[in-house]
Amino acid sequence: MNRCAWVDTANRLYVDYHDNEWGVPVYDDKILFEFLILEGAQAGLSWITVLQKRQGYHKAFSGFDVQKVASFSETNIQKLRNDTSIIRNELKIRAAVTNARAFIKIQEEFGSFNAFLWSYVDGAPIVNHWNNIREVPVTTSESDRISKELKKRGFKFVGSTIMYAYMQAVGLVNDHTTDCFKHPAHNRNELI
Repeated sequence: MNRCAWVDTANRLYVDYHDNEWGVPVYDDKILFEFLILEGAQAGLSWITVLQKRQGYHKAFSGFDVQKVASFSETNIQKLRNDTSIIRNELKIRAAVTNARAFIKIQEEFGSFNAFLWSYVDGAPIVNHWNNIREVPVTTSESDRISKELKKRGFKFVGSTIMYAYMQAVGLVNDHTTDCFKHPAHNRNELI
């Protein structure tokens, strides 16, 4: 079974993530918020580092409950700086709290973060047909636009590269390479 070349097939966590989550469209605000925190935490690190700490993030960030994270106090932030189950970068921790507050404002304005986010791809995933990972871009015009809008709304750790990785993670874009069994061309039940 062929998978995208970035997957370390010896690592079950990576394989499970690739096979079951990466590129799968997400419409649930709670999961969209989770990946916003995780992608921001990944900046400058490997994705496997974040995956290995994902359970720690789940616990530390109140099950990714955006209302609870938005209410985190300075005491909460300092406690998280000492929590070895997450990446203890203070700027990333503060960004998660700031982003929770901005996330709620988008929910209030658009009815959901889902509605806001999916409007950038007209409500349907962009399905690419890359032959290998070298062809996959790190940013696109869509990730540029999302990044610019989120920054304007006060979000942190949402540069275009992070936002493109986010788009891949939550299925706004399907970048499984054409030789990967998860590419829609290999499964008629998925979008082509």
